[in-house]
Amino acid sequence: MENLGTAIELMLVGLPTVFFVLILIIYFSKLLIYLVNKYVPETIAQEVTSNDVEEIDAKKISAITSAVSVLTGGKGKITKIEKL
Repeated sequence: MENLGTAIELMLVGLPTVFFVLILIIYFSKLLIYLVNKYVPETIAQEVTSNDVEEIDAKKISAITSAVSVLTGGKGKITKIEKL
């Protein structure tokens, strides 16, 4: 019975501690993201033009653009396509 009491005591102390730490991580992460977005200037990238990607087929560019749009919910923007 002593082991069961110790186990319950550890559970009652441990679980709230874990949840408290996880909540701290979430809110500090949100704060960090907010501060970075507010104070770090966004670099302006040059737009992709057809001259920049002459080696890549237009169908492939269209597929890449569609995939990025779907995956990012329309918020993503392609700034450069390089053939590796």
